[in-house]
Amino acid sequence: MSMLKDAIISALGADAKFRDDYQRPTSVAFCTVPKDKFTEAAKAMKKSYAFLAAEWATEETPWFGIFACYRWREEYLIVKTITTMDDPAFPSITKKYLPAYRFERQIHSLMGIMPVGHPDLRPWIKFEDWPEDAYPLRKNFDSSKPLPYIKGDYEWIKADGEGVYEIPVGPVHAGIIEPGHFRFQAVGEMVINLEERLGYVHKGIEKRFESLSWKDGVKLAARVSGDTTVAHSIAYSMAVESMTHCVVPERAYWLRALFLERERIANHLGDLGAICNDAAFAFMLYQLSYLKEIMLRTNYRLFGHRFIMDRVMPGGATVDMDEQGKKEISAELDRIAADFERLVVIYDESSSLEDRVRDTGRLAPEQARQLCAVGITARASGINVDCRLFNPFPPYDRLEINVPVLISGDVHARVWVRVEEIRESIRIIRFILENIPEGNISAPINKPAPDTAGFSAVEGWRGEIIYWLQAGPNGEINRCMVRDPSSVNWIGLEQAIQGNIVPDFPLCNKSFNQSYSGHDL
Repeated sequence: MSMLKDAIISALGADAKFRDDYQRPTSVAFCTVPKDKFTEAAKAMKKSYAFLAAEWATEETPWFGIFACYRWREEYLIVKTITTMDDPAFPSITKKYLPAYRFERQIHSLMGIMPVGHPDLRPWIKFEDWPEDAYPLRKNFDSSKPLPYIKGDYEWIKADGEGVYEIPVGPVHAGIIEPGHFRFQAVGEMVINLEERLGYVHKGIEKRFESLSWKDGVKLAARVSGDTTVAHSIAYSMAVESMTHCVVPERAYWLRALFLERERIANHLGDLGAICNDAAFAFMLYQLSYLKEIMLRTNYRLFGHRFIMDRVMPGGATVDMDEQGKKEISAELDRIAADFERLVVIYDESSSLEDRVRDTGRLAPEQARQLCAVGITARASGINVDCRLFNPFPPYDRLEINVPVLISGDVHARVWVRVEEIRESIRIIRFILENIPEGNISAPINKPAPDTAGFSAVEGWRGEIIYWLQAGPNGEINRCMVRDPSSVNWIGLEQAIQGNIVPDFPLCNKSFNQSYSGHDL
């Protein structure tokens, strides 16, 4: 029984036409609705407490397709409507779902399709100094030619009143992080509004997929967000595998889970150190960075790459692990776990650090729900979401997963979710080392059938990553939609900083630690 499917049928009746021959896997329901019923479908999903996971568009001559993906626990439902190229418009669902605010700005900027009723159509990802009629995701866009420069202005949101002043930060920062522009309005040191301007590392990744083979696409996926290379590779591969009915060997699944959990631990260690450093507790940065470096060096020795890049492919994995490798990882985990627990005690007993992280950058549970937050951000704000638990791929469907959930939604909660996830990932890896089956690590992949689509959702270390792939009339990649967790969680940072002092922004920002690259596709 599908609660979301039943809700759509109850609200739209025969106007919702479900198909089982198009979308894979079939566990992800897919239906088409008339354009004037697109908002009604969103309303029905909202009443069912579903989250908006993604919204995107495709070009399918002679029309454009507009898609919305909804999620409730383990259920996913994709709703599609179409609009003609002569009238490229569709009804906005921003009044029902806040994440649609930026999803639809991006659709408008990159596809040139008008979301009717959207309150703010300033360009998103696409910059104001690009030609107005340049739509990078349309088929007739020539990405090999540089765009001419057109002088344009971006109108930032303003706050007026006595004592209000503005602080611009970025887009170039005093560090090695990627560029992003932040505009604060403040009174004294109190932040009353923050607006983000992203897109500075827009690389045309979704467009580039269209020129690649299904086999080569995974290498591009691995580079969407370099610190999440394993999770993105798995998500792309799973979408392709669902379209081709590929039977992945069991050992490959277990290796993927091993890689994924190692990626999670390494990034959480780095984040915990960076958060403490932004609270002037540099000792923790050095110690946790050292533990992260131990893991990265082990990755290089055993798998040939510090970040395990290009070790996952459609059909399985490209590298195996022998018995000596198991022993090395086990010894490494013993060392890291012991040192990590000592550092957690130091963190927990530091009163000055606690004063900085408690009640700072709070994202209330209701705000997180309205924003459809995912991953660490969601779980620190009382929302129990984790694809390993609610949408598991093997071997997670055979593992007992303990998902840490807190409700305070502050910097400390986001820290503590990371602490508990490191502990859980260490336990999972030890189970994998003891139970990984023997066998092959890859299987052949066929070419997807024309005019079919594949979907996947994978829990990366930041949160849920979604890939949606569409095969064109000749079986080629017609569209690859990538939704990194940052696409929804960046908005949460804007909300969490309000009411905090300006010097706490780096601390709040680091506790979210969203990806610029994963967002600026």
